[in-house]
Amino acid sequence: MIRAHKHLMAPDAPKLQKAMAQAGYGSRRACERIIREGKVTVNGERATLGLRADPLVDVILVDGEPMRAPDPLVYMMLHKPTGVLTSLASQGGWPTVIDLVAVDTRVYPVGRLDLESEGLILLTNDGELAHALTHPSFEHEKEYRVLLDQIPGENQLHSWREGVRIVDLGQTAPAKVWVEGLPEPWIGVIIQQGMKRQIRETAKTLGLKVERIIRVRIASLELGELDSGAWRNLTHREIEELRLAVNSPAEVKVIHDN
Repeated sequence: MIRAHKHLMAPDAPKLQKAMAQAGYGSRRACERIIREGKVTVNGERATLGLRADPLVDVILVDGEPMRAPDPLVYMMLHKPTGVLTSLASQGGWPTVIDLVAVDTRVYPVGRLDLESEGLILLTNDGELAHALTHPSFEHEKEYRVLLDQIPGENQLHSWREGVRIVDLGQTAPAKVWVEGLPEPWIGVIIQQGMKRQIRETAKTLGLKVERIIRVRIASLELGELDSGAWRNLTHREIEELRLAVNSPAEVKVIHDN
């Protein structure tokens, strides 16, 4: 029988909601709700938000049952093809990014690519890293190759770089935009925002039509030569560089490395 002992908050222990999220009890917000509802105890005492607990040391019960062991942190990249949803559940019969990867641990796509777009998707169960990469306040770069129906003129490029007002979405932030490939009208675009269909709607506002979008980079992570529909685990170096990019250094554990 495990004897509960009075909890002393260890400064290096993870916050309870983070440990629960890593153990598969839902998002960090969902775990916070479970804690607020009084369903979690630590060493015999009702848990409160802000509490730190070490699953290897403390006795943590969720709904009266011992908390599951945390899943190992997993980091994967996928080259999403067109016709695949960036979501966990299928809608309208379309396959999802989760259908394309093979992993026992539950992972989540970081950010979005619309159904018609292609390119880099990061999948992970590291909620802290995912939050840092997607929250607008962190302003991490996302780079795209975009095929248009025509080569944009200087006035169109200037407006795109300065930012445009999109109906129902608002003002876009300044972006880096350049003509990349000729004779085909490929351009490169780097943005830090995450408005819905931002590149397509910006092009439309400027009188241009998007024929193809390929995301090639998220922060320091690059798509490289990964084939469409293929996936792989991130290397330790790629994980470390991502963590440095989001200023979130931590020791990580991966299922396996390339």
